[in-house]
Amino acid sequence: MGGRMTRRVAPMSNAPSGGRPRDLPTAPRPVASPARTLHMIGNAHLDPVWLWPWQEGYQEARATFWSAIHRMDEYPDFVFTCDQVVLLSWVEESDPELFARIQERVAEGRWVMTGGWWVEPDCNMPSGESFVRQGLYGQRYLKEKFDVTASVGMNVDPFGHNAMLPAILRGQGMDSYCFLRPGPHESELPGTMFWWEAPDGSRVLAYRIPFEYCSPPGEVAGQTEKALGQLDRSLGDLMIFYGVGNHGGGPTKANIDSIHRYDRMGTFGELTMSSPRRYFDEMTKRLGEQGLAELPVWRDDLQHHAAGCYSAHSGIKAWQRRAQAAVLSAERWAAVAGHDARADLERAWKQVLFNQFHDVLPGSAIEPAYDDARDQLGEAVAISKRIITRAHNVIAREISVPQESGTQPVVVFNPHPWPVTTRVEMQYGLAPNGVHVVDADGADVPCQRTQSVATTDDKGRGATVFQAELPALGYRLYRLRQGPGQHPGGTLLASEHHLENDVLRLELDPVTGWLSSLVDKRTGADLLAGAAGPHTQVCEDPTDTWGHRVVSYDWPGEEMVTTDIVLREHGPLRARLRVEREWGRSTMAEEFILGAGGDDAVEVRVTLDWREQAHLMKLRFPVGLQSPVATYEIPFAHLTRPIDGAEEPAQSWVDLSGSVDGARAGLAVVNNAKHGYDVSPPSPGRSHSIGITAVRSPVYSWHDPRLLDPDGYYSFQDQGTHSFSYLLVPHAGDWRAAGLTRRAALLGSPVRAMLESFHDGPLPSARGYLDDGGDQVMVTAVKLHEDAPRDLVVRAVETTGRPAVASLHIPMAGIRLVADFGPSEIRTFRIPLDDPLSAVETDLVELGVRRGAFTVEPW
Repeated sequence: MGGRMTRRVAPMSNAPSGGRPRDLPTAPRPVASPARTLHMIGNAHLDPVWLWPWQEGYQEARATFWSAIHRMDEYPDFVFTCDQVVLLSWVEESDPELFARIQERVAEGRWVMTGGWWVEPDCNMPSGESFVRQGLYGQRYLKEKFDVTASVGMNVDPFGHNAMLPAILRGQGMDSYCFLRPGPHESELPGTMFWWEAPDGSRVLAYRIPFEYCSPPGEVAGQTEKALGQLDRSLGDLMIFYGVGNHGGGPTKANIDSIHRYDRMGTFGELTMSSPRRYFDEMTKRLGEQGLAELPVWRDDLQHHAAGCYSAHSGIKAWQRRAQAAVLSAERWAAVAGHDARADLERAWKQVLFNQFHDVLPGSAIEPAYDDARDQLGEAVAISKRIITRAHNVIAREISVPQESGTQPVVVFNPHPWPVTTRVEMQYGLAPNGVHVVDADGADVPCQRTQSVATTDDKGRGATVFQAELPALGYRLYRLRQGPGQHPGGTLLASEHHLENDVLRLELDPVTGWLSSLVDKRTGADLLAGAAGPHTQVCEDPTDTWGHRVVSYDWPGEEMVTTDIVLREHGPLRARLRVEREWGRSTMAEEFILGAGGDDAVEVRVTLDWREQAHLMKLRFPVGLQSPVATYEIPFAHLTRPIDGAEEPAQSWVDLSGSVDGARAGLAVVNNAKHGYDVSPPSPGRSHSIGITAVRSPVYSWHDPRLLDPDGYYSFQDQGTHSFSYLLVPHAGDWRAAGLTRRAALLGSPVRAMLESFHDGPLPSARGYLDDGGDQVMVTAVKLHEDAPRDLVVRAVETTGRPAVASLHIPMAGIRLVADFGPSEIRTFRIPLDDPLSAVETDLVELGVRRGAFTVEPW
């Protein structure tokens, strides 16, 4: 496809006033012109938040879009490519005249919608469901306001792209994808254009934008030359993006005039005003079926760029995780209760999605931007809590709760579509002698007293922790009775350096405060036998906010010093060990919690008071495994990655599986707030280990190569108190059997207990509304359809990378749905509650019907 080709060149038209200058001759290009067409993509990348607050981005959207409209008036051949639907929504509400002009140009075909997402989000850290909602709200807005949807995905500025995006794009009606990073110096991608294949087998035609997605305001020669220097010339025809960007602006008169001039001169070949859709369509036609089949295939994520962004600004990461979990839970309970909360949920989701923007969630915006992000995500959580509280009270009011003197009814709600057994912490009053917990039949439930969150002289205030066994997406009634009770449970031994139950035995080193042994009694393997290396690793971090050019943060560092170890709790239900450490002006407390009986994971609650500047801390988890394999959770799937210490993005868990003394064994670390990980190989004095970047404190919005003034005053990130939790999950060498994705969901979205009163009602003491069976296929969304509040939408994904048959029991619809799932496949079902047997499979934007096979039967 490369080399010199003969081509018939059409003469240039004499453009009307405002188009090409009339004094330019309408002659064909020189015969010596390169035989190729460069599709010039006029766009205006606009960061709604970055080195400015969102309010400034709001105004700039209007200014930029007026500029694009004016260029269309002046140049009849000018085509504008637009993504980020939030910008259009801002213009709609602030400038109706401009919005009407945009609608006209869209209908004309010169204003082209791409991307289809609410914003250009960070493409690693949001959950799978968040990526679905980016397209759900983006594409549906485009359809409603412009009667179009985007067919080309476009994320020009994010710092990496997770491997499941092709599946999500396909499910949202997009068959191709434009991106910039990683650049040629950062990844050995197979070319400029290639097939990008997700773990489920879905493919999109991907195009790596050469050089830059925006240009200076003057002529485009420099932009074009640098782009050609990076392009795969074998493609022949290529796309080059131009237009002033980042703070908006878009294509200028000088840009467009120079395109016309260089097209007439034939300097670079034919230069045509175009769009990504036109380019992909023409390339598809030119290459033909065989040529498309011969394009290389990339089966991985697109990394790495700005690895520091996986950990910069811990607050925004934690706020996002909390808000995503809250809105998903609110959706489920609104559907269960039959409440049409779609408008409120849309408002909450749009706050969540906006703050996934690629300069907010990665931590690279200015400090004041995070005041807005905190407030906006807080609004999403507040909306969600109101929806959840209303639904829970409506359901609880219908439960039959017989009166029993001296007791306090408690209803515990499980937001997860599978049965959950978990410990519940509950505050109470008016019980000076304490309480014990019984179920609806009066049987004792394992419980014990714990420290109350209230510190008062009220002798009746207290707190208990008890074990709840809950139906899938449902509730169970319990009661608090005054005074001590029986506390059935399994083995639980505890001392200041030792915790043990029926499944696990762990020992702490009194000097380091870290585990010296972690025995899985089911296999006999000690996961830490022969392990060496620090648990805490504090080091100087001279890198900028983004962590540009960082390959790994597994740098030599110092350990925090252990200052105290205290056995805080030792009851019939759980034991809790507290380990306190310090380094510099910073302190950290880790509380190791192990439950009685068959509890097969160690919960660790972390409170870190960080006071260091330009430093970072890794939490490391050394293991004694031989020949391990590292697996990372990504949105809707997982990836195996090299054990090389590289800083990697992931969702909630990382697993290391290998063997101990020839027997298969593994350890997973699950957390509820962090996204920067590594798995490091052995080195002198160290064994294999999993690392989590727990905290990192660069200067806000500091971009290399700018140097910091040694006499300057700067604000450093992550100063103050951080709270998060993680789980240590030993297993027999197959992470799939350990239920890691479900454990992560429960850790990030705990069950909710509420006090209730006595009353009659038609509902039983326990009930579930939807059950996915708790196996390979996991339900990730339960919601009302965007267009039909009497239609239920249920989405599920295969979580292990292996084919499966899923049986979804849906009592709230009175059906059982059985469907085959391929590895990592996402399927979405629309179930009319008035006629559930007529369920269909829908796409990810709930606008179309897919023809997948499944069966539905009454249940």
